[in-house]
Amino acid sequence: MRVEIWSDIACPWCYIGKARFEKGLAEFAHRDEVEVVHRSFELDPSRAKGDTALVIDMLAEKYDRSREEAAAMEANVAANAQSEGLGYRTEGRDHGNTFDIHRLLHLAKARGRQDELLTLAYRANFAEERSVFDAEVLVALAEEAGLDADEARAVLADPEAYAEDVRTDEREAAELGANAVPFFVLDRRYGISGGQPSEVFVQALEQAWKDRPATALTTVGGDAAACDTDGACEVPQS
Repeated sequence: MRVEIWSDIACPWCYIGKARFEKGLAEFAHRDEVEVVHRSFELDPSRAKGDTALVIDMLAEKYDRSREEAAAMEANVAANAQSEGLGYRTEGRDHGNTFDIHRLLHLAKARGRQDELLTLAYRANFAEERSVFDAEVLVALAEEAGLDADEARAVLADPEAYAEDVRTDEREAAELGANAVPFFVLDRRYGISGGQPSEVFVQALEQAWKDRPATALTTVGGDAAACDTDGACEVPQS
């Protein structure tokens, strides 16, 4: 079985959703027969490369809230992350264009280190004092993930390297009707939108395994928090 996950490194619910999916996968009896592929999805593709802003400021502007209200929104998301055992900084994080990160993740996919790099990038963005919008930070993360630093640096220096791979992923997301992330697709038959609880993933994996083969993409699970195409992220109130 193949599970494809459309996500963006700037999306907190993708970070949380990945952890919840992995908990669900660990409980799935056929977990060793599941191939997980991470796909690209940009929440803020129109933002210029190098144009970054503090997340708190971005949230305040996007939702027309005060900085205090934006900080409270971040605190709610942090509580969800921490409930999954994830680190989450509520201050000092930045937000920007993620196209280069996605290109580097495609290099990692080609070298068999995609999940390793994604995990490190999420941790750097949400839990550590490391900006994933800094090229040298990305090179360092790539090296930590087991990639060649010079190759990673060369990819980042060439704006066309793996660019079409990113665009192909994004076209496929649109064709599947994904307008928010995270978006999970099981064998191109079942779709799960948002950072669902781990038990939803267990049920979906079991259903997809039992019902093979099928043809149409069927959405399972109810509504769950996600980030949409204009960069807005739903925040559940505590």
